[in-house]
Amino acid sequence: MTELSEGPVVLAQALIRCASVTPIEAGVLDLLERTLSRGGFRCRRLAFSEAGTPSVDNLYARIGAGPPHLCFAGHTDVVPPGDEARWRHPPFAGEIEGGVLYGRGASDMKGAIAAFAAAALDYAHSQGDALPGSISLLITGDEEGPAINGTRKVLDWMAAHGERPDHALVGEPTNATRLGEAIKIGRRGSLNGRLKISGVQGHVAYPHLAKNPVKGLIAVLAGFYDTPLDFGTAHFSASNFEVTSIDVGNIATNVIPAKAEALFNIRYNGRHSPQSLQAWLRDQAAKVLAHSGLDFELSFEPPSHSFLTQPGPLDGTLSEAVREITGLTPSLGTDGGTSDARFIKALCPVVEFGLLTATIHKVDEQVSIADLEQLTAIYRRFLELYFEEFGIYVLE
Repeated sequence: MTELSEGPVVLAQALIRCASVTPIEAGVLDLLERTLSRGGFRCRRLAFSEAGTPSVDNLYARIGAGPPHLCFAGHTDVVPPGDEARWRHPPFAGEIEGGVLYGRGASDMKGAIAAFAAAALDYAHSQGDALPGSISLLITGDEEGPAINGTRKVLDWMAAHGERPDHALVGEPTNATRLGEAIKIGRRGSLNGRLKISGVQGHVAYPHLAKNPVKGLIAVLAGFYDTPLDFGTAHFSASNFEVTSIDVGNIATNVIPAKAEALFNIRYNGRHSPQSLQAWLRDQAAKVLAHSGLDFELSFEPPSHSFLTQPGPLDGTLSEAVREITGLTPSLGTDGGTSDARFIKALCPVVEFGLLTATIHKVDEQVSIADLEQLTAIYRRFLELYFEEFGIYVLE
């Protein structure tokens, strides 16, 4: 690499020092915009808003004009640090100790943004005026929050302005214990729901004069747990139902309550859709409560859809870069939570590769300097291989 080789560490520190807790920008996009602009990227700031949600600032930066066009996507917003007194170093200080960089966002995912920015600037510098395609960065400040005014709306803007990438790489953390273990080629969908059971309030000593909704709630939830949704697919684990909260709101020990509620989540694979799951849940609940005299209501939040990028040249090229730098052959997985890749997949093929998941969203979130520099080297090599591989396809 060129004189920018020290860039990822210094840039990651600077990004961490911006306390950009969703949806606050805190100067983090200003910093990134200045860094990319100095290297020849054309930057656009894109602010979006919607009734009932906070306005969010986003950044789109591109260098080059022709195909193939590779887009790196990431987020500079972070989750709150929690009790700052429990941190080894202040969460927004960006301090280094023992070869480790501490701070909120170090792994999720300001470290990866710094690594890719450094790699892209270095690669563009090495090509001069002969960049064999285009590199862009789509950076949002609304990934950890409601994800309404972020990546999804930037993608709409990109499509409307002819900024359609051929492929995308998302820098979410993907490795459990060692850099190079895993590439994500898809994600399970996520469906959040609320089950409300209504009965008849009464005295516990006279249960025949009441209808206890708690009994019905337990029975329905047990049925949801006991009936497998599926047994997985070639690239996905089995879909999973999980209760996240049960609430009765009853402070009296001698009163049968009138209602009981539960919150739940289903992480589902490509065998299901939100509509099919909702229909299945209603059918199961109706069967369990058919002769109970209890009523139920199911409501749902907007879902995150599952997706899969079929294995092929994109993940193969990234895998080669990982092998060359780390000596590891990464697995191709779909596990973990949702990411903004679920929006990008509608525009182009997308894969994910980033740092370690061990400390994300935790006290003392951190990244080793060695991993940060190695990730930069992986991204740098991937850029070389990408334009060698896909430049041929686009020209044909």
